[in-house]
Amino acid sequence: MKQTYKVTIGDEVREYVSGTTFGMIADEYQKEYEQPIALAVRNGKIKELFKRIDRDCTLDFLTLADDAGHKTYNRTATLIMMKAITEVVGADKVEKIKMEFAIGNGYYCSKKGDFIVTKELVEQVKNKMHDYVSLDLPIIKTSMPIEDANVLFEKQKMLDKKNLFRYRGSSSVNVYELDGYYDYFYGSMLPRTGYVKFFDVLPYRDGFMLVLPRKNNPMVVEPFEESTKLFETMEMASDWGLKLGIDTVADLNDQIRNGDFNELMLVQEALQESRVSEIASDIVSRGGVKFVMIAGPSSSGKTTFSHRLSIQLRTHGLTPHPIAVDDYFVDREKTPRQPNGDYDFECLGAIDIEQFNHDMCELLAGKRVELPHFNFVTGKREYKGDFKQLGADDILVIEGIHGLNDKMSYSLPAESKYKIYISALTTLNIDEHNRIPTTDGRLLRRMVRDARTRGASAKRTIQMWPSVRKGEEENIFPFQESADAMFNSALIYEISVLKQFAEPLLHSIQPGEPEYFEAVRMLKFLSYFLGVSTEDLPKNSIVREFVGGSCFKV
Repeated sequence: MKQTYKVTIGDEVREYVSGTTFGMIADEYQKEYEQPIALAVRNGKIKELFKRIDRDCTLDFLTLADDAGHKTYNRTATLIMMKAITEVVGADKVEKIKMEFAIGNGYYCSKKGDFIVTKELVEQVKNKMHDYVSLDLPIIKTSMPIEDANVLFEKQKMLDKKNLFRYRGSSSVNVYELDGYYDYFYGSMLPRTGYVKFFDVLPYRDGFMLVLPRKNNPMVVEPFEESTKLFETMEMASDWGLKLGIDTVADLNDQIRNGDFNELMLVQEALQESRVSEIASDIVSRGGVKFVMIAGPSSSGKTTFSHRLSIQLRTHGLTPHPIAVDDYFVDREKTPRQPNGDYDFECLGAIDIEQFNHDMCELLAGKRVELPHFNFVTGKREYKGDFKQLGADDILVIEGIHGLNDKMSYSLPAESKYKIYISALTTLNIDEHNRIPTTDGRLLRRMVRDARTRGASAKRTIQMWPSVRKGEEENIFPFQESADAMFNSALIYEISVLKQFAEPLLHSIQPGEPEYFEAVRMLKFLSYFLGVSTEDLPKNSIVREFVGGSCFKV
């Protein structure tokens, strides 16, 4: 006779026999949720839906609209696509399919092998994926010894998995199987292919673009919008990685293990500095540029970049002057508010646009202007005798969230402005099918800096992150393609540096706290990296803005 267990769901206590899956229970409660259930939460810890009841517990559910559920959907869709490509093209012709990076709601996959990506081929892949969804095939998770997993993945020509497993601390790994196709993912998966109903696949460049729903609308696949400049910037970063011999985390760990880290670090820093120099040269070559407008999402390293760009501009005989758009905040009582009543400091209405444009036009006309300073304690704009007047060789370097939005600088002639979009666009992968979201690198940066400079906990940083991301989606990303130049501030080695600072902060978040799920995910993510010291990190490195020790005032 099967044992029964008491399961508390909300205010209800129900009994289920041992062996009942969380998915079966989720089916009973699905009507209470607007979006499809993706994961169970047993006693405060995330569990996949094919896991079975084996104890008394409390149970809750996460849907595709939750961050963890959305990531689970994306991983499962990736597995289904990789299986479909292998079946349609033929395993013997596929050398490598790599999930490269995200462009909006699209995920670009490069290919290597004896085949060409055509519209017809992509249509076959998409149809094959729909076949798998219609068949509602099980996705089977098996824990196996690393030695057995290595043999399995060698047969499938996935040597990147074997390289990654060399740095795993355990003797076994979880492997997912879909109808005879095996893969490894470092996060949760859905139990069956039938869950992945919403997707599109497009031919893009030489590879595939997997288009998936966004978290805020998880049952709708919005049309893919091309971002040519962003794609080329990401591709440049990937090319840099290949030149350095680093395609995955295992490659980075190999160089650290072999004692080659310092050379790797210096070459990467030099590559980044060469890009700063290129941008400075482009500014000078245009002639007539008086305003360099810099914008980018949180923790992109805008301040350090501004300093380094200013140094490069000086080598061309120009005299740069920094201007912070934040000094043009309206007085606090005039700041627009969000629906919940909090001040919305990130909207355009929080800036005195009229005064900013008046002052900039006066400077452009050669007049002497007193610039404001915003007092964040009193919430008032102040004037303290900071006068500026632009000479022939003077140039303003303006940093602010709305720098790329022409509404911010509507009165300035287009030829007087040079707009730069900066972000930490990580292109390093865990392995070929497990990409590192660019937001993960920025979140780690923010977490480490907040703890060091503001005494903020990792819990607080994670708690605020959705609001930060919302502001970026509304005020920065829509304008990124209008930039004259893009700068990728991500350094291929930086997560190995941030690891030693971030891990203790993440460990402080306890089970039961809403931020615990994200902390667990980030800790597992960091576990793949070997850590390195900051001792030899250059003083002008962008990473110094977050870990400390910068030669700039950041």
